[in-house]
Amino acid sequence: MDDFRKLMYGVLTAFVGMLVVWVSFLYISACGFTFTCRRALPVVDATPIPTLAAATLPAPDFSVESPALNQCRIAAVNLIGAWVSAGYPETDPFTFTDIDGLTCEATFPDDVHPLFQESNLWFPGSLSCSSCHNADMAISSAQMDLSSYEGIMAGSRRTSPGAQGTDILGGGDWEASLLYDVLYVRKFMPLGRPPDMPAEGPVVFAGHATEESSQ
Repeated sequence: MDDFRKLMYGVLTAFVGMLVVWVSFLYISACGFTFTCRRALPVVDATPIPTLAAATLPAPDFSVESPALNQCRIAAVNLIGAWVSAGYPETDPFTFTDIDGLTCEATFPDDVHPLFQESNLWFPGSLSCSSCHNADMAISSAQMDLSSYEGIMAGSRRTSPGAQGTDILGGGDWEASLLYDVLYVRKFMPLGRPPDMPAEGPVVFAGHATEESSQ
């Protein structure tokens, strides 16, 4: 009988010992050797805090003014018209009045020529004017080159790259010019322009206010 009891006690002791070992194994696997068991908490999906910029990097220069802060606003067709009416200077500045009534200055290379050179400017998805009107007279639409100042001065319907064509600037009379007719009157250029687009074209940033307007 004593042997049987010893056997039972041994089995129970072994069972309890194995149970303690098993529970301890599960706890350590889940919580580690701590009493807080933070490893068992649900993982929080949070955006990590960005690291700070290295102290050796140069400090940002906030004294540089944004280019658009002092720029004027004007409809694209009106800007071209102001340039033509000023005698279409190649590099010298010309003046215009923007939509806020400010007296502004602009130049052909910086402000007018991009209107012929840039895609997506007149409306979303628009081609640049010079993609169809370029220096290759064999394929240029209306044999007109809008890719350069010289090409614009040479006009349209040219028989060869060196030939002079029809004046598209009206000799400085903007409202009598061919360019005014296709852009403002008949409104079929740039190609594919939406019917609801204003005749004056989109408002663009151009030039800068003169000192008189700033005072």
